[in-house]
Amino acid sequence: MDLDWNRLVNLARRHRVQGLAWNGLAQHAERLPAHVREALSSDARSIAATNLGIAAECRGLQTDFQNAGLPLLFIKGLTVGALAYRSPLLKMGWDIDLLIDPPHLETAAKLLLERGYALRLPSDLADLQHWHARSKESVWGREHSFYVELHTRLADNPRLIPRIDVHTPRQLIEVVPGVPLPTLAQDELFAYLAVHGASSAWFRLKWISDFAALLHGRDAREIERLYGRSQDLGAARAAGQALLLADSLFGTLQPLPALRGQLESDRATRLLRAAALRMMAGEHEPTERPLGTLTIHWTQLLLRRGFAYKSSELWRQGAGLLNRYGQ
Repeated sequence: MDLDWNRLVNLARRHRVQGLAWNGLAQHAERLPAHVREALSSDARSIAATNLGIAAECRGLQTDFQNAGLPLLFIKGLTVGALAYRSPLLKMGWDIDLLIDPPHLETAAKLLLERGYALRLPSDLADLQHWHARSKESVWGREHSFYVELHTRLADNPRLIPRIDVHTPRQLIEVVPGVPLPTLAQDELFAYLAVHGASSAWFRLKWISDFAALLHGRDAREIERLYGRSQDLGAARAAGQALLLADSLFGTLQPLPALRGQLESDRATRLLRAAALRMMAGEHEPTERPLGTLTIHWTQLLLRRGFAYKSSELWRQGAGLLNRYGQ
């Protein structure tokens, strides 16, 4: 295999797909350079071990929230891995994403504190309510353990997927034997993953791999239905961007030329796909280079039509900058 193997390993780590890469290459292990074989296999073992620890922690969190009478959903992470891949433990994760009802924020915070977590973002517990009024999640950490991202909504801008919350339809997914976790039902999950990827301009291959894997094997009629439903749920152009991107990389829309043509007829959706492909091709994370997140910001303005959305998005981004730099 005539490849730049060091670059492959670096890119797999940059996109957090080392486990998936090893899963695909393990059958050719004898043809790989020894250092590449060791790097990817070692990363895959570490990812699987981490995921087992995350699964155990998720079970504990679910028990605590159930005992407190607080509804919650687990989003992304292990539940998506179990739905998308034959080997779900190879999907890299480092945090646990929980969706709760906004009125339960204070009680949820107490439960996390009792489990040994400390609030990391924002830095002051007294700011938590104000923070969640303008941000979709807070970040909690525990020493030598995992992070929890506590969500009170699923989109940075409330005008995107506004009706998807902890009370929307759900499904129960067994992430490892004996650990079933509640997550979004398939229609809501499709819309959410599209918006989640679009919120960061899809700069990691892991996100679009998950999205495409969830659609793999579904017939054309079902994919069309999911797209139509995502528009009802408020995913807007994020869903079209996700489908075109998945098609560019994995041929997702090959059986759907009419839908592909419909999506490509919208110039903004084509721009969103092109921007995502450029972001994904970068050697480094956007935050590691000057103005690296600029594409993320301008693409977010294109996710919905209309002045109301764009003005609210400009206000949100401006407020975020003021908060970050304290001006």
